[in-house]
Amino acid sequence: MIIGSGPIIIGQAAEFDFSGSQASRSLREEGFQTIVVNSNPATIQTDSQIADIVYIEPLNIETLAKIIEMERPDGLLPGFGGQTALNLSFRLAQDGILDRYGVELLGSNRETIEAAENRDSFRILMSELREPIPKSVACNSIEGIRQAMLGMSYPVLVRPAYTLGGTGSGVAYNWQELQEIALTGIRQSQIGQVLIEESVLGWKEFEYEVMRDGKDNCITICSMENLNPMGVHTGESIVFAPAQTLTDKENQILRSVSLKIIRALKICGGCNIQFAVDPKRWAYRVIEVNPRVSRSSALASKATGYPIARVSAKIAVGLNLDEIANAVTRKTTAAFEPALDYVVAKIPRWPFDKFPTVDRRINTQMKSTGEVMAIGSTIEESMLKAIRSLEINQTGFEPESVKEHELIRQLEEPTDRLLFCIAEALRRGYTVRKISSLSCIDPFFITKIANIIKFERRLEKESLNPDLLYEAKRLGYADEDISRILKKPLEDIRSMRESFGIVPCFNMVDTCAGEFEAVTPYYYSTYMAANGIVAREKSEQRVLIIGSGPIRIGQGIEFDYCCVHAALALRDAGYEAIMMNNNPETVSTDFDVSNRLYFEPLVLEDVLNVIKRENPRGIILQFGGQTSINLAMPLAELIQSGRLDTKILGTQPADIHRAEDREQFSALLRSMDIRQPPFGTGYTFSDVKAVAASIGYPVIVRPSYVLGGRAMEIVYEERGLEQYMDAAVRVSKKHPVLVDKYIANATEVDVDAICDGTEVFIGGVMEHIEQAGVHSGDSYCVIPPRTLNKDKVRNIETITKKIALSLNTKGLINMQFAVQNGEPPVDLFQEKN
Repeated sequence: MIIGSGPIIIGQAAEFDFSGSQASRSLREEGFQTIVVNSNPATIQTDSQIADIVYIEPLNIETLAKIIEMERPDGLLPGFGGQTALNLSFRLAQDGILDRYGVELLGSNRETIEAAENRDSFRILMSELREPIPKSVACNSIEGIRQAMLGMSYPVLVRPAYTLGGTGSGVAYNWQELQEIALTGIRQSQIGQVLIEESVLGWKEFEYEVMRDGKDNCITICSMENLNPMGVHTGESIVFAPAQTLTDKENQILRSVSLKIIRALKICGGCNIQFAVDPKRWAYRVIEVNPRVSRSSALASKATGYPIARVSAKIAVGLNLDEIANAVTRKTTAAFEPALDYVVAKIPRWPFDKFPTVDRRINTQMKSTGEVMAIGSTIEESMLKAIRSLEINQTGFEPESVKEHELIRQLEEPTDRLLFCIAEALRRGYTVRKISSLSCIDPFFITKIANIIKFERRLEKESLNPDLLYEAKRLGYADEDISRILKKPLEDIRSMRESFGIVPCFNMVDTCAGEFEAVTPYYYSTYMAANGIVAREKSEQRVLIIGSGPIRIGQGIEFDYCCVHAALALRDAGYEAIMMNNNPETVSTDFDVSNRLYFEPLVLEDVLNVIKRENPRGIILQFGGQTSINLAMPLAELIQSGRLDTKILGTQPADIHRAEDREQFSALLRSMDIRQPPFGTGYTFSDVKAVAASIGYPVIVRPSYVLGGRAMEIVYEERGLEQYMDAAVRVSKKHPVLVDKYIANATEVDVDAICDGTEVFIGGVMEHIEQAGVHSGDSYCVIPPRTLNKDKVRNIETITKKIALSLNTKGLINMQFAVQNGEPPVDLFQEKN
């Protein structure tokens, strides 16, 4: 039995969909029957083909106990569903439910979980191992904390037991702050316990991903170094792998300590261990151990090509490292430690574009919704590739328009803009030493950003020639960034580069630095090698799928789910499925989902590089959400001009544009006599003001070509409309703002369908519980509809079929309707995707 992680929350995202799915597939390879329990419909984990038995049920003790009573599993895997699964598994063991039904806790037993998660038990274990930890006291009450502080000084770190993503943690600088943070932590801890810990703020942070089997064989899979110092949660930090600033001796010390700890805990499977290292003299502290797979495990898996969840699951049922084949090389075993001949950069993706007024500072509690990973030959190359993977309308270190005092504050108290503030400080003449002093970031990393900024000055001053352009590409500069710096058209830069023969080569992630031939091809692009793109011969049996990028609000794992199914369906039909994505948490970037995987930014330049190498029959864009749909028109233009020899499969870009362009779509509805709300479009405030005045307030305003209701608002008067326009124009500069009459007192209905161009299949009609005006992704809904009569449902289905066929849909289509009470069964059409 495998317990999932439930709904996606900050701190517990798609990495557990990935790890749980991989664990289930791994155990089925060994002949085990698997039972998955989860409540999340968006995950591939709750698909019937992933496990033998799937329960989509609430994740609580009562429900799990009933399922265990019915299914009588032999074992329970606690370590693949994040903190949710770990805490539930511990409770099932603690309450005697596992003993009652003869269920064995696999991988990490009850004592192991308690030793790692109970802060007092962990402190005692580290003392027995004679490993240094920050001075700390476990407390269950304010009075206990008061006594603990008699022997400690401020600032102190508060860490609750049995929580995830830094939930309830914080740094306290005085007694009032300490009381507030500690009371929150005690409430959120499963056992009502917090650790009051001496501060190691400003120390460097390292993580080691290690693995142990039942025979006490241990290996180190990956070392990782946080760019951010201690005081920022590792899930919030920019991370590089392998660790960059340790000497070999220091690396070996921390590696040996990691292996000692996993042996002492008797963990069978993967484990993540975090260290703080003094930047001024050699001293370290053991900070934390996660006796389960984590977001860092997902990163380490994708960074090395070593499938940690897959191997951990096999170890949990009794296999040893030397008995498990390396699935990438198929010549070595899982006992071989991975070797990296490249640099990996991870940057978190924060949701502050959705919440512009919130505190953007990053600290011990996670705020990021996801992350991107990039692979390059140098730190500079991987960092710039990661920045353009974030989809934040930036391709590099663009200037920050920030006042001096605010710049200093953001260096001292980091926000999501930290990297860009470092670059801006360098532009303004700050020294590496000064920036390091303000931010506590190792000068090594600041120097790497300085290399990029120095080259930016060269681009501004020198005339562009083949050598300078090649050097820019080797540093990781995107064509678009070079275009911005030189103020030249992007197409000119791309044409010049290609005419000079400056194209990337594709290296392989093979776990062994090229020592053995890899069977599972997994690639990244780099300009630090000379062989360039070697195009494959054109194949009608090869299809490229563009993924969905980082998880953010409005674009979650539902799109990864679709991409995975697309790859599996193509392979079942005899096609080569080529996957392109940059999210290390997802199943789509698993080593065995597609025939070939490219870990790359999902922007036009990088997509074109992969297309030119793979020469596919076509590209599928409709499963990657707005990320891939945004590529539709640029790719279509290149295809139509004859500069790109492939085609877009599924619904064509011209028809996608007809659906997205409100004028064209309105004309389509009018031609079919389908009612719609009064509307208009505009690019400027004066445009939309005139539209709103003619329609009448309240109105719904939103940019076109965006997903998840981004920058969508109900506006009630002209002043609110003026305030809105700045944000809307920033979100979608090239497309008009849509203005619709807000339909009050209406029921919203969602319809999902699939069309092959001649027939339409209605997958479901869902009724929203809230009135129209709440985004469909934020609305409670029920299927089948409860308040709509058969005539209304039939009419909605008829309209859906008409529109799907009129748009020449090939694939999925989603439509939303507003149904007004008292109206005849002809429904107001709201939106389509």
